Amino acid sequence: MFIQTEATPNPATLKFLPGKEVMQSGTADFRDADAARETSPLAGRLFDVPGVTGVFLGYDFVTVTKEEEPDWQHLKPAVLGAIMEHFMSGQPVMADGIANDTAADEGSEFFEDEDKEIVLTIKELLDTRVRPAVAQDGGDITFRGYRDGTVFLNMKGACAGCPSSTATLKHGIQNLLRHFVPEVQQVEQIV
Repeated sequence: MFIQTEATPNPATLKFLPGKEVMQSGTADFRDADAARETSPLAGRLFDVPGVTGVFLGYDFVTVTKEEEPDWQHLKPAVLGAIMEHFMSGQPVMADGIANDTAADEGSEFFEDEDKEIVLTIKELLDTRVRPAVAQDGGDITFRGYRDGTVFLNMKGACAGCPSSTATLKHGIQNLLRHFVPEVQQVEQIV
């Protein structure tokens, strides 16, 4: 099994491409070792590697976030080994009975009924123009809400805690949404 790695804009996160489907649908973002072990054998195995602080599972990739120390040169072989062992074991990525999309755990979306058309346009722009680009960098951005001209988004994977995430959010996404949806005034991140 050959696993490719790619750098992400976040120096604390690397993207691993195992060459096979990781998540059939949706994504899963783990920032806590105990939650990871309960719901995903793969994420749990990765959290067993000392220094791992986050695991994000996408369609065909795994992004792993680490502490400041150790550096990737020392941590990468252990992460590669954990991913390879998982896929060679034949275990599922997610535990039986666990939904693939962790979005349900994040809380419900919020917006007023009269803003439904605006929200549909925002979601379409996010799904067609933003999320594919962000997935290339090992992350995801999901819609959380809209209120009084402000769009609230959740950044996951490599995007969470990335030094350039504020620039991506404010300059990239905010400008895109303002261009196509004049009602949008600003974009904010929700954790």
